[in-house]
Amino acid sequence: MKLRYRREKDALGFVDVPYDSYYGSETARAISNFKISGLTVPMDFIVAYAQLKKAAAMANSRLGKLDEGIAKAIGKAADEIVGRKLDKYFVLDMLQAGAGTSTNMNLNEVIANRALELIGRKKGEYRYIHPNDHVNMSQSTNDTFHVAMHVAAAKLMIGSLVPALTRMEKIFNAKSREFSKTVKIGRTHLQDAVPITLGDEFRGYSGQVEKCIDYISYALSLLKRIPIGGTAVGTGINVPAGYPKLAARMLSDITGIRFVAETNLFAGMQNIEEELMLSGALRTCAVTLNRIANDFRLMGSGPRAGLGELILPAVQPGSSIMPGKVNPSMAEMLNMACFQVMGNCTTIDEAANAGQLELNVFMPIAAFNIVFAIKVLSSAVDAFSDKCLRGVSANEARIGKTLEENLSLATALTPYIGYAKAAEIANEAASTGKTIMQVCLERKVLDKAKLEKVLDSRNLV
Repeated sequence: MKLRYRREKDALGFVDVPYDSYYGSETARAISNFKISGLTVPMDFIVAYAQLKKAAAMANSRLGKLDEGIAKAIGKAADEIVGRKLDKYFVLDMLQAGAGTSTNMNLNEVIANRALELIGRKKGEYRYIHPNDHVNMSQSTNDTFHVAMHVAAAKLMIGSLVPALTRMEKIFNAKSREFSKTVKIGRTHLQDAVPITLGDEFRGYSGQVEKCIDYISYALSLLKRIPIGGTAVGTGINVPAGYPKLAARMLSDITGIRFVAETNLFAGMQNIEEELMLSGALRTCAVTLNRIANDFRLMGSGPRAGLGELILPAVQPGSSIMPGKVNPSMAEMLNMACFQVMGNCTTIDEAANAGQLELNVFMPIAAFNIVFAIKVLSSAVDAFSDKCLRGVSANEARIGKTLEENLSLATALTPYIGYAKAAEIANEAASTGKTIMQVCLERKVLDKAKLEKVLDSRNLV
């Protein structure tokens, strides 16, 4: 079947565009120019951008700058993008020209052509609804792409990441209560240390996740201030009076998130420092979760030759050659997800570092990595919580055996016999294979009743 085309004209000349496509000449040029990674601009970002386009049209209409009928058609077309009815027309590579002009024009063209149909016109009849003159009114890529980053990140954090971390924290708290009576050997430097309860260990994990939520929430609060109306360089050229605050209010109504207009648009345009703060919060969260996953793998190692203190739920066979082998699959998955997020954050940091003068042009790569990192971390946390953390149990027999053999119990003797003598007892126990209790009884350092009380692990936590 022979493809049909329509011819469109832009600032560089004429371009043939697939006849049925909603995108136009600038998108077609970008599709041809940027065949780089095979990874497209995330639809979560496109949806956020469409919501911004609707907010801008509503604000322009309220201010008497845009015809009400055109504004409504733009809003309806944007709603169809939000409803994921036009996904196939957003195929641009995430590695594209700086600032994201191609993506902005992709939105402008798709919205314009769909809006034209909604008012009974044909695609490409831009004298009625134009991608630049109407859909992009009071806007530049330079301010709107930045705003769309804030919107996309905020929506994903509120809708996915914070709820996932909150669920994880609650499960850790429940497990802390479940394991509150399970006394185990503590470890520092990967060496035996004084006793701790498994419940307190899990309470530590809960506190770490709680801090991650605090960091993410702080970054979210920064994202709610948006550089809307700055247009090209922060001066707000071509923007009517009152537009920034009104557009921010319209965007808040559409998204359900309260955004406010940035008061210093020059600072807002020059930097992506809010994204840098978010990167730091995401990296901290990834490092924290990676550490917890490492602990689960250590405490679940075995079943015979490892620590063997935790029994992790078996989710799939662990080996293609060793029958019956079960691996800590969900913890390994969480590790790898955290590695990925750390890499995403490094890219965001470098993008923030590379800005120059009135604009950071590396927003497209920052936007991709922000969206990807939040989605990966959210999904990984949920999967680990549901398929590992929720079903983890304590290996009481193994925990009891290692606790009985714990040489660090000698620490409890120091108030009675001093550090030096307690060290002698610990060294003798280590060299002979005896327990601290056995050596103490042989040396008669304290009577048996006193020793049983002093060396009772339950009294040491």
